[in-house]
Amino acid sequence: MKEYAAILVYAMPIFLVLIIIEKLYGYYKGEDTAPLMDSVSSISSGIINSLKDVLGLSVTLLSYEWMSIHLALFQQEVSIASILIAFIVIDFYGYWSHRLSHQINFLWNKHAIHHSSEEFNLSCALRQSISSFVNLFTFLLLPAAIVGVPAKVIAITLPIHLFLQFWYHTKHIKKMGILEKIIVTPSHHRVHHAINPEYMDKNHGQIFIFWDKLFGTFQEELDDVPAVFGITRPAQTWNPFRINFQHLWLLISDAWRAENWKDKLTIWFQPTGWRPANFEEKYPVAKITNVYQFTKYGSQHSKLLLYWSLFQLFLTLGLVSILYLSIANLSLENIFIYAFFIFISVYSYTELMDTNKYAMLWETIRFTYGTGVVVALGNWFQIDQLIPYGTYLVMAFISISFFGTLYFVSTDFKSEKLAIA
Repeated sequence: MKEYAAILVYAMPIFLVLIIIEKLYGYYKGEDTAPLMDSVSSISSGIINSLKDVLGLSVTLLSYEWMSIHLALFQQEVSIASILIAFIVIDFYGYWSHRLSHQINFLWNKHAIHHSSEEFNLSCALRQSISSFVNLFTFLLLPAAIVGVPAKVIAITLPIHLFLQFWYHTKHIKKMGILEKIIVTPSHHRVHHAINPEYMDKNHGQIFIFWDKLFGTFQEELDDVPAVFGITRPAQTWNPFRINFQHLWLLISDAWRAENWKDKLTIWFQPTGWRPANFEEKYPVAKITNVYQFTKYGSQHSKLLLYWSLFQLFLTLGLVSILYLSIANLSLENIFIYAFFIFISVYSYTELMDTNKYAMLWETIRFTYGTGVVVALGNWFQIDQLIPYGTYLVMAFISISFFGTLYFVSTDFKSEKLAIA
């Protein structure tokens, strides 16, 4: 928990600076690939995903440490060789867990969030799951365990491997020559995120592209087929919590409505998108049938709402950073109390981004909860030791947020149709 939070303290500002550079470069080139509302939603998804990981809200059915103790033929020390073995095995593990997430109905729920953006930019790399609470695929790390790669090497290499998948989520880097044959490049990953029939379910590799070539899932980006991004059942929301559980809710609903027990039981293990016979007609779900003719979600907003959403995002990022900086000095109970406030915050302001009528309810819950924390603890988790008058600043933010949300909900801002900056 504390070690990963310490890593995020350094990683978060690096990611944010790169996202801003990409945005500015897009303006300079006249090819802005990062609409701000989409970016706010993506970064918000990254916030709650990082919190879920820091809190350890997942269960590993078969731990790597157990495998390395009981199945190793011999033990290695931490070395360049053991790190290289770990990296290659983790990439093999990543390829298959990624591929299966695209192919099996119930596994798609944990991965749909990553593909939900109808744009392709660095911020969408941060759209990661909070709906995966059980790690099913640790057994794929078995080759590293057999040759005695220490568990701490795997623990160090896993986040590095994850962070190295950030850079190739961009449209601004074209094909990269000889590197196209070795590593996953932006061109390869544009194919992976595309919903064009020619590109669907291809290029599952995470660092090395040779897994796709070896196992028959490689597709080159075609000059005459421009990639169109998103998911075929579009999310139609900026709220990352809703996106995380949309597919699961559809599976639960379809299983409940299915007329025979075979469909109720097998729907979870069918190919992604499968529904019982005639369900598309009886219980239709919005679906993109022509990838070149559909309207992207939320392409128009009032500029005031846009700036308000940016304000909410940056203040929330600040509060998350303070949590990660202070986490070593907080009790486990207070860490969860703090994290819950962040979860409520993200839910509240993304509901407002969706112009949802219940946004004020969620903001009232946030205001009440945040005020209650300060009253109960007498401060905002010792923030005054880091920032003078920090508790007063947090209370000012919570209060401004409450009255700002009240303004938007009580004003017909939906009629102000100005394009996103």
